[in-house]
Amino acid sequence: MNSNMTLFRRHATVTLLLAASAAQAATEQQATETELKTVIPARAPVIAERIETEFRTASGIADSKGHIVAGVLLITAGYSANGKYSYFLLTQVPMKIADKTLAPGNYLIGWTRSDTELFVTLSDAATGNPAVEVTATRNPDIHRVESFHIAPPGGMSVIQLGRFTFPYSLPEATH
Repeated sequence: MNSNMTLFRRHATVTLLLAASAAQAATEQQATETELKTVIPARAPVIAERIETEFRTASGIADSKGHIVAGVLLITAGYSANGKYSYFLLTQVPMKIADKTLAPGNYLIGWTRSDTELFVTLSDAATGNPAVEVTATRNPDIHRVESFHIAPPGGMSVIQLGRFTFPYSLPEATH
């Protein structure tokens, strides 16, 4: 009888842990168009400029507390972007990319391409100073090519630039 009770307790503990894990993973979901419109600027602050954004490319995630991580393509024609920035990213929660945790704020995403990967730099939008560098690789799991997409944590947890992706995570404290 005692071993049955121990087995039952272990099963109940595992079930509760799995349920808690699933609930935690489900706290972020794809942001709605309405949520994106509240945070994506028509003209993003980029160093000393305000550059127009292409809202139809906007993508993001929202958590149950109303925090949003979102990004959008910058219309850089006429600016000397030269791979320094192509996208505007804003995060209202800390976000870990590569070995760095970015503070909430505005960032620029720029990249240069090799035959097989993108060398991505995320920079502070106000200063243009690099914050983190990461390599984006061609992702065979991507079946829909999008200019920019942020997949919610718990699934692939990646930021997609065309056919290329790089992972990100949100520290546990934000859940």
